[in-house]
Amino acid sequence: MDPPAVLRLAHLSDVHLAPMPRVRPSLLLGKRLLGWLSWTLRRRHLHRRAVLDAVVADMRRQAPDHVLVTGDLVNISLPEEYAQAARWLAELAPPERVLLVPGNHDAYVAGAAEAGWIRWAPWMGGENGGGAAFPWLRRLGAAAVLGLSTAVPTPPGYASGRLGEEQLRGLERRLRQLAAEGLFRIVLLHHPPLPVSRPRKALEDREAFCAVIRSAGAELVLSGHEHRFHEGRLAGPDGPVPAFVAPSASLLEERPEKRGGYLLFQIGRRSGGWRVTVRLRRHRPTGTGLEDTLEREIDLPRATGAATAGCVAGGVP
Repeated sequence: MDPPAVLRLAHLSDVHLAPMPRVRPSLLLGKRLLGWLSWTLRRRHLHRRAVLDAVVADMRRQAPDHVLVTGDLVNISLPEEYAQAARWLAELAPPERVLLVPGNHDAYVAGAAEAGWIRWAPWMGGENGGGAAFPWLRRLGAAAVLGLSTAVPTPPGYASGRLGEEQLRGLERRLRQLAAEGLFRIVLLHHPPLPVSRPRKALEDREAFCAVIRSAGAELVLSGHEHRFHEGRLAGPDGPVPAFVAPSASLLEERPEKRGGYLLFQIGRRSGGWRVTVRLRRHRPTGTGLEDTLEREIDLPRATGAATAGCVAGGVP
């Protein structure tokens, strides 16, 4: 029997850091003005720093080896928001223990990301150092994480994402290389590849992403964006690939499906493949800490390259 070689990972998403920094009126133009009004009138009451702090404190008690963050650290891509998020990342964990990909709010308006993401470079890059091009790669023992960016500026009223042909080609090439190394392959992106979003919020090239997974395979696909938990399976060459969408880590909501929380994964070897344990931890309705609201064990085969038809396998529970 293979040795366990356990790896423990925490998955946070949609941080939406509060409070909003003081805004110079000259920056409130176009989409930023609409986003600022949305934050001031509604969203600031939903995304609470106290909720996020409780999630992070609970996560630290679980002692994961690494933390995966799938975007939306900021709200309207203000310069001071990027600086505030960099300070939060530094408090969260050292760069060697955090793997970050950006979300649509992290590229809210054209030109903002180019100036802002440089502050996050130590946490948002692969083996060649911070700020590496997407997809970046980080090996974690028996596992490997591939980070993608779906973050592109969009018109007012839209929150869609896009990968583009260059990223997809790079993703397929690296997935095949990592399969040959026998590694457990984890793909991180902000917009879910599951059919859960309305068109104005969806991943525009979802079908192309699914085609890459169907052809090259992966063991786990993690995303956020929906502010609620989802799980599903994507078609892969060796069978269904588990896909999980994390809830928002900062959301204060009474509706059970939207309570703030995060995911925990434990990955180990088993004879002929892998075993993954998944836990969803959310705030209790009473507000007294977090609790497990889901626990799964998933057995996966090692990659062999057999063909599978379709995009989504088995629907989205």
